[in-house]
Amino acid sequence: MPDAARGASEASAETGQTPSLQLQKHTYPDDTAAKERTPVNAEVLLVVITVLVALIFDFFNGFHDAANSIATVVSTRVLSPKLAVAWAAAFNFLAAFLLGIAVANTIGRGMIRLDAVDQYVVLAALFGAIVWDLLTWWWGLPTSSSHALIGGYAGAAMTREAIHFGWRAAPSVIIAAGWYKTLIFIVVAPLMGLVMGFGFMVAVYWLMRNKAPQQVDKWFRKLQLLSAAAYSLGHGGNDAQKTMGIVAGALYTAGFMSKEDMLGGWGHLHWPIILAAHAAIAAGTYFGGWRIVHTMGQRITKLKPVGGFCAESAGAITLFATALAGIPVSTTHTITGAIVGVGAVNRLSAVRWGVARRIVWAWLVTIPAAAVMASATFWLIRLFLRQA
Repeated sequence: MPDAARGASEASAETGQTPSLQLQKHTYPDDTAAKERTPVNAEVLLVVITVLVALIFDFFNGFHDAANSIATVVSTRVLSPKLAVAWAAAFNFLAAFLLGIAVANTIGRGMIRLDAVDQYVVLAALFGAIVWDLLTWWWGLPTSSSHALIGGYAGAAMTREAIHFGWRAAPSVIIAAGWYKTLIFIVVAPLMGLVMGFGFMVAVYWLMRNKAPQQVDKWFRKLQLLSAAAYSLGHGGNDAQKTMGIVAGALYTAGFMSKEDMLGGWGHLHWPIILAAHAAIAAGTYFGGWRIVHTMGQRITKLKPVGGFCAESAGAITLFATALAGIPVSTTHTITGAIVGVGAVNRLSAVRWGVARRIVWAWLVTIPAAAVMASATFWLIRLFLRQA
């Protein structure tokens, strides 16, 4: 008999108790590690809902914001509305392969501290942005879905921080460097569009001063197909990336992505995130937002093919530059500025400044309005789910 067993028998004999065999539970380190790495079913469901809501927002972005891609080409009658939305949707999707993820990285990790973000923050941010988008769509205002998203993101994150650590801690979730360039380009992006649109229009008038108007119109009807495609590429390359950044942040906070992947190129989730976001915004573009097309293309200023070409070219160059630099700008701001610049070449009265002023006021309130709506949404979530 082994010594341990003999000792146990002798001890039991002395106490008069029946000997018992002590079994020690064996643990498997691999199982524990796997449990730590893999979220439980409820968390998986939550992240699936979050990603789906993000893609719904991206669809509404296409429905609301990407109508800007076709406003000029429709208003100049170069393409019918049906062909225009198909053209714009195709190039919004193709941008997935051309303009990188610099803007997505700014949104995903450069504006709000990641440790202050969870799935509920992302959901509240998205719902706040979607509500504001739907309201401004109903009112026919081409406000920025991009700024609605970042406003909602900030509002929800600050509300969570305030609930857990007090209102004085709320501003600490903001990463100032990311916000500086975004807020600066609220002004700079439309000014770039305006100056370039004005400059292109003046240059074209000078170069074509000896050409027959019918010939100029014929040439620019063809050229506007290229400028519309370029603008749609720029739109997809900038706007879809904002949703990509939100989705990447949600997957990281849920444990589906390591810190190294989040700081790099999103690892094995790189292409699924990119293709899903671009497919959603392309679908939204295809189903269109005709109220906003009418506002952008006709109510601000009347456009001819040459004007449409100049406005779209100015907008496309601005969006390419900012997308590659990782600066999240409003595509709506950019194309509106370009259209105003083109219209101002003929005479300042060609621009309907009353409509333009109404649009500017809507821009100014977008970030705070979306922040308030996202904050209210987070409070509602908190009422039902105390762990939020």
